[in-house]
Amino acid sequence: MPVMDKISRFARRFFAFGAGSSMALVFLVIFVNSLRRYTIGKSIAWGEELPIYLTIYGVMFGLAYAYMTDSHIRFAIFLDMLEARIKRYVLMLCDLLTAATGFSLIFAGHAFALRRGHVDSSGLKTTGDWLAQVTGIPLLEWVGKVGTWQYAIVLGGAMLTIAALLRLFERFKEAPAAPAVPSAPAKGEAVS
Repeated sequence: MPVMDKISRFARRFFAFGAGSSMALVFLVIFVNSLRRYTIGKSIAWGEELPIYLTIYGVMFGLAYAYMTDSHIRFAIFLDMLEARIKRYVLMLCDLLTAATGFSLIFAGHAFALRRGHVDSSGLKTTGDWLAQVTGIPLLEWVGKVGTWQYAIVLGGAMLTIAALLRLFERFKEAPAAPAVPSAPAKGEAVS
């Protein structure tokens, strides 16, 4: 199996695992928080906010996975009207534009996270401070900062760029469809 095919397979699995894990964690946090609320009357402090951030990360992983598998939303009715060769070139152009969009998301997301990176996340600040105190790792205070979670935009942009470039390579590698050539009538057939 060629190297690029292995990389594409790994990327698909990685994106799918990231999306699935994020959604599983969202379910787990909401389930445990609901159980606590209805059994002992107390919610976990970060149980309301963390699922929102995890969902954003899950969407970013899912976005890259959907692009890698060509299962994202698009106006296929227009593409379906094109002949195969032209359709391939249009899709390759879309891959390039998507890679450029993902690349711009990296820079925009980084600027956005830096601008508000120091702001405390109300539900996670205490947890971040506690983690840093218990482990002795001051870096864990960033769990309680909004910027940490806003970096989902940067990660999503990077994954979208990678997915679009891998799809571009796959489309480039595919043999272009040959134009339909009318066949000559067989001997003895009437030509109309």
